[in-house]
Amino acid sequence: MKVLVAIPCLLEGGTEVQTLSLVEALSEAGHHVGVVCYFEWSGKMAEAFRKSGAEVTLLSPDGKRPTGIVATTRFLWKGLGETVRSFRPDVVHVQYMAPGALPTLILRLRGVKQILATLHTGADIFSPRGLKIIRFLTSRILTGMQCISLTAEKSFFGKAVLFENNSSGQSPSSFLPKHFTIYNAVPSHISPLTGTRTRLDNSPLTVGVVSRLEPIKGMDLVVPAFIKARSADIDLRLIVAGAGSLRKEMERQVAEAGVEEYVEFAGLIESVELERIYDRIDVLLVPSRSEGFGLTLIEGMTRGCVPVAANVGGLPEVMGPVLAPLLHAPESVDDIAARIMLLARDRNLLAYYSAAALSRAIEFAPHKYRQAVQQLYRLLETNDGNMS
Repeated sequence: MKVLVAIPCLLEGGTEVQTLSLVEALSEAGHHVGVVCYFEWSGKMAEAFRKSGAEVTLLSPDGKRPTGIVATTRFLWKGLGETVRSFRPDVVHVQYMAPGALPTLILRLRGVKQILATLHTGADIFSPRGLKIIRFLTSRILTGMQCISLTAEKSFFGKAVLFENNSSGQSPSSFLPKHFTIYNAVPSHISPLTGTRTRLDNSPLTVGVVSRLEPIKGMDLVVPAFIKARSADIDLRLIVAGAGSLRKEMERQVAEAGVEEYVEFAGLIESVELERIYDRIDVLLVPSRSEGFGLTLIEGMTRGCVPVAANVGGLPEVMGPVLAPLLHAPESVDDIAARIMLLARDRNLLAYYSAAALSRAIEFAPHKYRQAVQQLYRLLETNDGNMS
């Protein structure tokens, strides 16, 4: 099949990384894959998609967005129309980021019959009007809507079904559900840790975050929780990997507490260097205020990091029942600090949860994601887009 993947931007974010996994899965199955990016892009990420086997079309040569809905509509109508005429896809797979509804409608009006979309978040970040649009598109326009966790799917549609591969190579149903979940995969640049982690009992515990430094990711909670845990006479270090609007605020928090010698701001980390960062982190904090899945979570777990994450969105689902005691109350600095202190004081417990994290991460192995995606597209070929 000829599959066109449509996405607003090609930068180094979690959505783009997961979209790259989608393209790799489709290319591996022998599909002819194109990627059309509407707006912002980086040369490095565009090249990564080309290396995965995709033809990449950049609608905005300078990576800028038009201003206003009228200009944006005209821009997308022209650019997507030309791309569809040139590539002639059997299926377009829209990555539902802002704007999401507009490209979907334009693609249908441009004659595309089979359109899939992937929602990369939970419903909590959408307005009531936005939710109505998503449900309308799913019921009337789309061949199917893919979600990234059962929790996220339920938040949009009230119920959820996991689209899984099985040994027979056939879907449990001969028809594609109108909405379904395929879990995100550990990116190809993160390899599973072999063996177990070894930490000396008297060595400092390293806490870390690998994230956009933004309020929605709860990054304003990290330094206060670290400081509170240190105040209990525990030898801790903190690594902050990432960039964003809260960087200066976090640096100010560190300076005011006088703990500069214990904190490292590592900045934005290239994908090839992420394993090295995760391998330095004992306890990975994911204190997000909203999270449909948590790609950083499974990256760190794959390297044996012990996750301490907010009890929000898809994070509890990803962590599973064994790691559930490490979920903290949303917004609670005290609760984050308490879990850090618990793990710091009991290295046997730390080792136990590290092994549990490694075991849980297997559920999100790349081959499982590839099999599910490839089965999804076999179903599209077999049934020519029939829906249940």
